[in-house]
Amino acid sequence: MCATCGCSSGGTVQLLVAEHAPDPGQDHWHPGHAHPGSDHDHHDHPHAGGFQSLEAPDGPRTIELQQKVLAKNDELAEQNRAWLASRGILAINLMSSPGAGKTTLLEATMRGMAGKAAISVVEGDQETALDASRILATGSKVVQVNTGVGCHLDADMLSRALRALDPPSGSIVMIENVGNLVCPALFDLGEQARIVLASVTEGADKPLKYPHMFRQADLVLLNKTDLLPYVDFDVRDYASGLRKVTPDALFLQVSATTGDGMQAWFDWLRRRTPVPHE
Repeated sequence: MCATCGCSSGGTVQLLVAEHAPDPGQDHWHPGHAHPGSDHDHHDHPHAGGFQSLEAPDGPRTIELQQKVLAKNDELAEQNRAWLASRGILAINLMSSPGAGKTTLLEATMRGMAGKAAISVVEGDQETALDASRILATGSKVVQVNTGVGCHLDADMLSRALRALDPPSGSIVMIENVGNLVCPALFDLGEQARIVLASVTEGADKPLKYPHMFRQADLVLLNKTDLLPYVDFDVRDYASGLRKVTPDALFLQVSATTGDGMQAWFDWLRRRTPVPHE
């Protein structure tokens, strides 16, 4: 996990709040800030440059450190979950390997759900605000979290992002995690649902190769189905492997580019959209 993959050795976390659509060649992204009422100590974050860095020593203390980091994360995740529930907000953790089409799916979702649900986005990437700019262009509110060398979001990052985002009651927050099929599965953010997005260009063996990620999923979306005629991908093999790993997860096939299968995904979201609190 992170003590051996390197993301606990440093890096930076930057919150960027989109205030309006950027003009070509200009930068309109500004540092966001946690709500003054936030009780999270940013110096506890293991991945944050400028924050206290937790170095993973060799030997048995590596396991002890992992346990402490995960325990602290789980505590903050529960605080996030309570914060979201108290405001009637649905948070969804969207995870995939790089290039599976997370941002394209979110763009299509903003268009398809326009007027039906209020959706805002937390964008997680190691660097840049490129994906956040794409979301902003749909007219949706977005906060960018840059993790530096970090390979996943964690509960502390989400806590600060939520307070910068300030989503309304009865809305959905889509969390686009850093592209990675390993570490994001280990870190509870406080979300109410987890979605794993795969694509037909990745190969049909991914559920068997990365079982922990798929085992966490409430919903698995197979994207880029419009490319099936052009790639060597057996949907039946993929579905068979998926059922071995997570027999209860819902499995939907979609193309975020052409729109095929997207209505079933929209329906899944609408069934879970919370009622606004009075």
